[in-house]
Amino acid sequence: MDFLRHLTSDQQFVLFSAIKVAGVFCVVMPFVAYAVLAERKISAFIQDRHGPNRVGWFGILQPVADGVKAFLKEDFTPGHVRKAYFWLAPMIVMIPSLLVMAVIPFGSKIGGQKMVIADLNVGILYTFGIVSLGVYGIVLAGYASNSKYPFLGGIRSSAQMISYEIAMGMSVVPVFLWVGDLNLSQVVAYQGSHGWMILYAPLSFVIFLIASFAETNRLPFDLPESEQELVAGYNTEYSSMKFALFFMGEYANMIAVSAMMVTLFLGGWTLPFPGLHTVAGESQIVLGVFHIAVFLAKVVALMGVFIWVRWMWPRFRYDQLMDLGWRVFIPLALANILATAVWLWIME
Repeated sequence: MDFLRHLTSDQQFVLFSAIKVAGVFCVVMPFVAYAVLAERKISAFIQDRHGPNRVGWFGILQPVADGVKAFLKEDFTPGHVRKAYFWLAPMIVMIPSLLVMAVIPFGSKIGGQKMVIADLNVGILYTFGIVSLGVYGIVLAGYASNSKYPFLGGIRSSAQMISYEIAMGMSVVPVFLWVGDLNLSQVVAYQGSHGWMILYAPLSFVIFLIASFAETNRLPFDLPESEQELVAGYNTEYSSMKFALFFMGEYANMIAVSAMMVTLFLGGWTLPFPGLHTVAGESQIVLGVFHIAVFLAKVVALMGVFIWVRWMWPRFRYDQLMDLGWRVFIPLALANILATAVWLWIME
């Protein structure tokens, strides 16, 4: 603590920001690895088989083995690809999903420090701006592979993600009409005192949830990489660690959108019980850690929904996917905004 007293306010800000960045990274990356294991275990349970059970205790070290294998496999670059773009695409897919976590308030306070890396006043605008960058990596992968199946996958993904981004963006407008602030920490604080936003805007939650499946290329909307039609879609020509980056990017995106849904609709780190949000004294640290645990538990629950849907629902046809986005969700989201605005005007 004496060391901190000798630092300027700017130096303390940089130090604590670096600690929070490292902490979030060290949580998200193992989360990605064990989300893959959870998916394999849950799919095995649904299909009445064992799943990974040889490495470690009951397969608990399988993600470690998979990571080592990805690093040790030969990194082969086909001769016909556009090499610079081919190498760049996996990084463009992975990085935005990590940048989104910068504005997510994953807890209350510990030692006077807010448990959010960047408490922006326009956090939701930042989030959608960063999320929209992910489509460039997938399109670039399809283009750089110089092959028809990856190219078709990239084209599908660009149309799909752009279409559902519109509905997803409009679905959160009623939330901010209720809260009156674009700061995500204020959204959580509002829910802590007024109740979770899913009770005020249930239709927004449903639209956001379904659009999230399309945004993360998950079943029933995994048309960009549908194996029966496109081999593996945009990542067909990739191997080794570059393929692993696409794989990790998908699960990191799932974590990011789950964290967004928890923040916007499920109260963030709050619980619907009085007396669990503000406590003074030494117990504040314990309470701060408890709030982080609550937030992570909600994220895990939503990740379970993503995994369950993949193994229980059939894939949509592409025309059905686009029809649902443009003819159903966008008009529904617009009607939801109008209805919310009229209701709040009447209530005033």
